[in-house]
Order: sequence, then structure tokens, then C-alpha cells
Amino acid sequence: MSAEAASPAAQPIVIATRESRLALWQAEHVKARLASELGLAAELLGMTTRGDQILDRTLSKVGGKGLFVKELESAMEAGHARLAVHSLKDVPMDLPPGFALAAILEREDPRDAFVSTRYERLAALPEGAVVGTSSLRRVVQLKALRPDLRIEPLRGNLDTRLRKLDEGYYDAIVLAAAGLKRLGLPHRIRAVFEPDEMIPSAGQGALGLEIRSDDAELASALGRLSHRPTWLAAHAERAVSRSLGGSCSVPLAAHARWDEAGGELRLAVALGHGADPLQPLLMLEVRGPVADTEAAESLGRHAAARLGEAGAARYLAAATAG
Repeated sequence: MSAEAASPAAQPIVIATRESRLALWQAEHVKARLASELGLAAELLGMTTRGDQILDRTLSKVGGKGLFVKELESAMEAGHARLAVHSLKDVPMDLPPGFALAAILEREDPRDAFVSTRYERLAALPEGAVVGTSSLRRVVQLKALRPDLRIEPLRGNLDTRLRKLDEGYYDAIVLAAAGLKRLGLPHRIRAVFEPDEMIPSAGQGALGLEIRSDDAELASALGRLSHRPTWLAAHAERAVSRSLGGSCSVPLAAHARWDEAGGELRLAVALGHGADPLQPLLMLEVRGPVADTEAAESLGRHAAARLGEAGAARYLAAATAG
């Protein structure tokens, strides 16, 4: 290990980040917490990823969510950065060799948000209304709620998506509530989908801090920022997707919530058909006591196995064929 890697305080920690307004907010948030809670200076290295550049095709057709993180990992591998800040839902379930998640910060609102300039909620949309989203997870759940809607692709950063809505291309769009709240735009949210209506994506609303796996001292320092309840919930969610080979081409939802009274983690999952969004959703909930990462991942694997018993193989085969 290099002398630089051995001492996180030797010089400012370079944080690799995408250059969207939301990504920069997230990186600045982590930078501030490094300073205030750990006494560590940091600076940002803004980067444009392939996921930011390719806007005319869905992620499932051009390589998946890994397109948002690969360049940041390359910067760390080359020694240009020591830390990358990600929206956890954009982080592939299996990291490349040599990288690790050092911390997961406390989750913001994990719910999906209904955003419209004219309609106050999904039920108010007229028949055949156009709703924008490029998330297959959202597509299948929207179709389960309103099969009459016309779902159209919507790519780009948050500001681009809002602009396209405001210009009249869509009657409504669905976005992560967390991003809108982080950028001071909660007023754009007309309604939120409770997890019982639309199950969020694995890791939605949480920030993941990725480092080189050999940077042990930085890992130890960053671990102090990690929010244990979010860490365990997110690992349960991500284990579902990992067990099912989850990717952008698989319309899979997984969201864990703590039952404080019972001391259990409740994990709700839903899987849609990859080729026919009007096929019934496979949905279930599992629960159990979770005290460590292995128990969290075991709960996720159990949920995936239950989906398998419900017929997940046929749904997953359709996604692969597509």
C-alpha cells in the first residue's frame, strides 16, 4: 500500500463524482461530513460518465447502471481519486475486484414521486395520458396501477427531465423523491407513491461511498459515517437483485423497512415481466430479525428464492431475451 493510502489525512481526499447538479450536491454533502465529523479535508474531481453521455437509449440497451460508475472507478484505480460518491441505486450489485463499499449514509426519502404541471396525482391523469420514465421497475408498477397509461422513455439528469415535463412532452413524470428534496425542489412533488403502491429500487434514497478495497485506513474512517440501519436494509435489498441477476433489464423492486416494535426487517419485493409490462407482478414480503450484514443478505436471498417459487424464472428469461 502506498504512503498516500496509509494515511487519509496526509492530503485532501479527492472525491470522484459525476457532474450533474444532484451528483455534485451529494459529493459536497460527503465532503462537508468528512470535514465536520472526521476532520478530513477533501476536494472534488468532476467527471462525465458514459451514462451521462448516452441519452437516446435506455440504460438496459447500452450497458446498465455500471455506466454511471465505471469512469469514477477508473479514476480511483489510477490514483486520481480515493473515494467515489454514488446514488446507491446506481451501483452494480457486484463491484469489480479491487473496490468496496466503505459506507452507506442514512437514507433520504426512498419513495417515488409523482411530478406534473397539471395533475395532482396518478389517479387524476386522463385515460391514455403520457407518463415519462425509463425505469423498467417504474414502468411495470405504473402499468399495474394504470394499464391505460402511455409510458414514454425519459433520460437525462434531473433538471433535464423536469424541463422536458415543463415543455409539455409529458403529462407527468416519475422521479425519486430523494433527489428533488436534496436539490431544494420538494415543491415539484405533487404526490408520493407509498411503498405499498410502488416499491422503490434497491438502495433508493441512500448514498454509497466506494473506495479501493486496499485502502484500509480510509475504510475505517468512512465506516464512522455509515448509518447501520440503512446499511443493513440496503444489503438486504441488494441481495435480492444479486440473487436474481438484477440489472437495468430486469424490472425488479426491493425495499426494506424496519419494524421497530417487532425488531424485524420487512423486505418487500416485486418482479415484473421483462417483455410484457401488463403481465401480473410477482409480489411478496419477507421479514426477520437482522443484526448483521450476513443476516441482511440472507433475508434478501430468501426473498429471491420465494420469487423463484412464484415463477421468477419465466419473467427473468423474458428480460434476458429482450
